[in-house]
Amino acid sequence: MKLHVFNPEHDIVMAYGDGMFTSPHAARGLRRDLGFIPAFTAEDGDFVLVDDIESALESLRHVRKYASDVVFITPDDLRNMRFDGSHSLSIEPWGWDSTLKRQLVASNPDLLPFLPDDKALESIRNMSNRKFASEHLLPWLCETDSIFVGKSRYFTTVEEMNGELVRNGRSVLKAPWSSSGRGVRYVEGMAECPLSGWCRNVISRQGGIMVEPYYDKVMDFGMEFSIGENGMAVYRGLSLFRTVNGAYAGSILATENEKRKMMGRYVGLEVIDRLADMVISRMGDLTGGSYKGPFGIDMMIVADKAGDGFKIHPCVELNLRCTMGHVALGISPNEHEAQKLMRISYNGKYRLRILSTNENLLNTSLAV
Repeated sequence: MKLHVFNPEHDIVMAYGDGMFTSPHAARGLRRDLGFIPAFTAEDGDFVLVDDIESALESLRHVRKYASDVVFITPDDLRNMRFDGSHSLSIEPWGWDSTLKRQLVASNPDLLPFLPDDKALESIRNMSNRKFASEHLLPWLCETDSIFVGKSRYFTTVEEMNGELVRNGRSVLKAPWSSSGRGVRYVEGMAECPLSGWCRNVISRQGGIMVEPYYDKVMDFGMEFSIGENGMAVYRGLSLFRTVNGAYAGSILATENEKRKMMGRYVGLEVIDRLADMVISRMGDLTGGSYKGPFGIDMMIVADKAGDGFKIHPCVELNLRCTMGHVALGISPNEHEAQKLMRISYNGKYRLRILSTNENLLNTSLAV
């Protein structure tokens, strides 16, 4: 038996640590309206925890042909289920955190043996800190080939941070933990008021702040993976998406070959293949058995500062959780179907929309 849980507040929980947490209104709305999303990554017969079954079925109705035949259950249903040593249960949330663990145990104490222990959850939180990837993954990848660029430094004082900002000229400031574009600021030169106040607040709450040079982005993309019970990472596919001010805005739904053609406009495909292999070889060791499940790495193609072609930033973000890229892979068309767009819209309610297009997405703004 497999139980899926969509907890989009996960990234915000990471920032709060192990304290008591009240989910923001927007995150509660996402969980309520889009709780059915695991149906696109689940297998037939899996269970998906939702707030309201009728609402989930209605939301899924327009996109049902892309979903697996899952069983929706509510927290009340979960409360009345019994689990013991004879059950084979796997719980797969959007992301693992201490708040979700408390929620699940409160719903049904029988679930406790099937949940990560507190040490594993703390390890996941530490690895989800942007500082972790900036020290253990990004430099290692950049050392392997001159086509890879990227630098991200962690500072614990505004004074040290400002020195780096002056050296960079244009920079991106990021909170160590933040959600979908929140906790990201763009700056030229030193951080003046009120931005310096925001930086001090981030340092006070999260222990430090990340500073990255600003890159001339040409294209967002990502690579999606998973780590199995054996601790080995497996490549799942490319993710081509668009962001607006760092927030997710939509994904291209296309075959892997079509996405590779889009990438091939800028960089050699052998570089893409090698990058995926390097992530596989590195991530199993870095997680050290503390994490099992999906993860994704946001990357980007950037213009070479010397004006000579393009380079790859191989690790803009490490997302140690399920991503919209995994969802896109779950509903990607086959070679006989047209490319599509996947977006989340809001008009009093969050909706997942899959849009047809009459154009090849190689020529759309989402692809560039």
